[in-house]
Order: sequence, then structure tokens, then C-alpha cells
Amino acid sequence: MIKRIIAIILIFVCASVAWGVLGATIFSRTYSSDYSLKDSVVSIWGAPQRQTPPTAAFQQLRPKTAQNVVNGQVVLETVSETVEVPLPLEGSRVDVSLALDHRQKGLLWYSTYKVAFSGVYTFRNTSDRRQEVTFRLDFPASRAIYDDLVFSVDGAPLALASEQRSAAGRAPVEAGQTATLRVAYNSQGLDEWRYGFGGDVAQVKDFALRMRTDFREIDFPGNALSPSEKRETEDGWELEWAYKNLVSGFEIGMTMPEKLQPGPLAGRISLFAPVSLFFFFFLMFIITTMRGIELHPMNYFFLAAAFFAFHLLLAYLVDHVSIHVAFVVCSAVSIFLVVSYLRLVVGMRFASGEAAFAQFIYLVMFSYAFFFKGFTGLSVAVGSIVTLFVVMQLTGRVNWAEKFSPKKPAAEAH
Repeated sequence: MIKRIIAIILIFVCASVAWGVLGATIFSRTYSSDYSLKDSVVSIWGAPQRQTPPTAAFQQLRPKTAQNVVNGQVVLETVSETVEVPLPLEGSRVDVSLALDHRQKGLLWYSTYKVAFSGVYTFRNTSDRRQEVTFRLDFPASRAIYDDLVFSVDGAPLALASEQRSAAGRAPVEAGQTATLRVAYNSQGLDEWRYGFGGDVAQVKDFALRMRTDFREIDFPGNALSPSEKRETEDGWELEWAYKNLVSGFEIGMTMPEKLQPGPLAGRISLFAPVSLFFFFFLMFIITTMRGIELHPMNYFFLAAAFFAFHLLLAYLVDHVSIHVAFVVCSAVSIFLVVSYLRLVVGMRFASGEAAFAQFIYLVMFSYAFFFKGFTGLSVAVGSIVTLFVVMQLTGRVNWAEKFSPKKPAAEAH
């Protein structure tokens, strides 16, 4: 009996090493290509976006005292220099619509989205004369496309100057008057969308931003302001941020919900596999010992191989089909291998009964717990405690000294 237990432990250790190699291979396949794949997604779809408010400014000549050296003497001269005078932003009304559209590359899903941005901004000319004002909007990302661009002042479209990362146009603004700049565009991005106020700590007056999403699993990035109001809609949320006079270094943002990642999930399930096999071996050993069923260590070897087949097939099937479909197929294949094998070794009743049920619990259900983020550890802990309770109740009256004692030869027994 002791030799058999040692052999089973050795098989378990070898299987655990194999799962460690498989898990490391999966993670390597997943993340070694992540950089190039993500760069490919960015080049096609766009990068994470961070929009800032537009600016308005005019150029003005101001006197400046300059020092010149003439014949060894310092001479002060008054010269004119051109400076840019910004117009204060007195009001902002921003509308943002985010539409989630996941894209898969390799073993990872990427949270891509479409964004429809619209903003109405009010600037005031605080000078005492009419000024030719340059309005400029910096685009939220350099690697993106901007369709249906609107750029107008007081309802009149502006002729835009050709700039790499911004749109700019000029319009006259009378002294003491306000100008209303309207900007809008449709674009695409990745992972998250942010709206910054233009500095580390900025003052914002009369600000309102309304955001609509077509997804319910909303989350906010770090150092982001919580919405003032939120309302659930038919397919997502409507969020509002409204401030009269805000001074803050935080931003407004939305993190796109992530889809279940097939690569990392398959890797974690593979690294966890020794726990599943341990419980299965433990239960098989208890049941066969109590019933007097002889299972040779080679039988345990093939059972471990059937478990390994589940994770090996899952590792490469998730490249081609949904993770849920792959999980069902791999579970059916592994259970079929175990049941069809134990049917020949022990019998159909034990194979399709206790063995199949134990494999379903400890391989399938324990692995499926990884689909529920945050509940994996709790599920495994509860399953372990329930298993311990059941085994303790079943074996409470077993004489283990008798079970582990060497069997006497048949001649001595008579």
C-alpha cells in the first residue's frame, strides 16, 4: 500500500510539472505577442483618447525693454514683441456617446469603442478692442481618425488650418463680447476615454458634461471624478458631471469593460490543475480503498493524462472558438476519456457514477469557477470544505490500520 501511495504521489508531481510548463507556455504565447497585436489594433482602430477643452487667443504687440551693448556701454532700448493673450473660457457644454465594440487578436480581447463628441464652449474677449481670435482644438490622440468634423464660431464654419494634432481657425470677436465655439467629431479609441481640464490643477467655470454608454458595466479610471448624476437607460447609462466653479487636478473618464480573456483564463486554469487532480486522486483513493477496488499506479497515470488532455486542448482551442464553447468541448473530451478507460478497468457502474461525478466537480466545476472574477478562491474553498466533510463522514468508522496492513498470503490466511 505504501509503495502504491508513493507511486501515485510521484505521478501527481510529474503531472504538476507538466501543467506548470503548459501554463507558462500559454502566458508566453499570450503576452509575448500582446505588444505587436495591441499596436496592430491601435493602427486599425485608434489609441486611448484624452480630450481637453479648446483654447482661444489673440496676438498683441507689447513693449519690452532690451539691453544692448554699444561702444562698451549698456544701452536700454524699448522694442515690441508679439505675445499671445488667451480668452477666458466662461462656459462648457459637452456631450459624449460611447459605443463598445470588442475586437479579438490572438488570445486577447481588446476593448475598442466608438465615440461621438460634441462640445459648445463660450469665450469672452476681455480686451478693449476688436480682436482676430485663433480658436484651437487639440485632438485626443494622434493615432486616430476624426470623421464628420464640425468647427464653427457663432454658427459660422471656420476655415481650418492644416495642423498635425489639432484643428484651428480664426474669427473676429468684438470688444467685451462672447464667442461660442462648437466642435464635434466621430472617432474610435481603445481601453478608456478621458476628458481633462488642461492642467495639473485647473479652474473650470459653468461646466456640464453628459455621457451616454451602450454598456452597463461602467467603471472609472484612477484619479477620475465621480458623476454628479447617473440614470440607467435601456442599453446602458446616462451620466452627468456639472460644476459651477471647480478647481481640481482630477479628470473625467470612463474605462471600457473587459471581455473574458481566453489566454490568461486558460493559463490560470492550467496552473490550478494540480489542485483539481489532487482532490480527484484523493477521492478515488478513498473510494477504491473502502470498496476494495484495486487501482494500479498506471491507472492513476492514465487518469492524470486524461485530466491533462482537458487543459492541453483548451490551450489551443481558444484560438479558434469561443472560450465557453472550448470549455464545454474540452470537458466532454476529458470526461469521455476517463469514463471509457475506467469502464475497462473497473466497470461501467463505477466509471459513469463516482468517477464521472468526481471529475465533473473537481475538474469541470473547479475550473469553471475561474469564469467568475472574484469568486474563484471562495468557490474552491467551499468545495474543499464540503469534500472534507463528506469524506470524514464516510470514513469515520473505517479501521485504517487494517486497511493499510499488508495482506497475508492466501496459505497463511487458512
